[in-house]
Amino acid sequence: DHGLEKCIDLSRLLDICKPAIERGEKVTAELPITNIDRVVGTIVGNEITRSHGAEGLPEGTVTLRFNGSAGQSFAAFAPKGMTMELSGDANDYLGKGLSGGTIVVFPPAGSSFVAEENIIAGNVAFYGATSGTAYIRGMAGERFCVRNSGVNAVVEGVGDHGCEYMTGGTVVVLGATGRNFAAGMSGGVAYVLDEKGDFAGRCNTQMVALEALEEQDVAQVHEMVS
Repeated sequence: DHGLEKCIDLSRLLDICKPAIERGEKVTAELPITNIDRVVGTIVGNEITRSHGAEGLPEGTVTLRFNGSAGQSFAAFAPKGMTMELSGDANDYLGKGLSGGTIVVFPPAGSSFVAEENIIAGNVAFYGATSGTAYIRGMAGERFCVRNSGVNAVVEGVGDHGCEYMTGGTVVVLGATGRNFAAGMSGGVAYVLDEKGDFAGRCNTQMVALEALEEQDVAQVHEMVS
């Protein structure tokens, strides 16, 4: 256990998830994590896909909770059936290639900072993600959801180039964005809370149009935020 506090033993993580990988049984675990722990959860996800195919496992079969600062590519390529929760913050490439899993990032209990005013996830989160859901209580860095083709994500603010080259999925940004939002975006929908009324100047409208929410939009945003 002393070694686990310094760096996650990925073989132990596989052992913890063995009942789910081999028999589809529910597994829940809570572990510490540090920023030298990279691609945590990816090997488990790979084994789930090898055993159960591209459809993965039923929702919520594997729930892994981590406390601390995650290194690059936390929960990359996580398939359906995996829920990765992080109480702390994440480095770059959070949820890269997410393939059906659920990712939740939030500040630790007792944090003194205001979540929606602070970056809690690094750059290029959900790069090339194809499906799944993500909830980030706080802001993300630059190039959020670049090349996203199917993930539904909620975040409280993003840096420059958000939703760049996005082809599918739905993104809800409950706060400000950086410049060049939606550059090359050819599919999907982004809902942006524009409290200051200046979002149009930061959005690249070469391939997108800005519209007011309709009734079905309101229902979808309400469901995702709830």
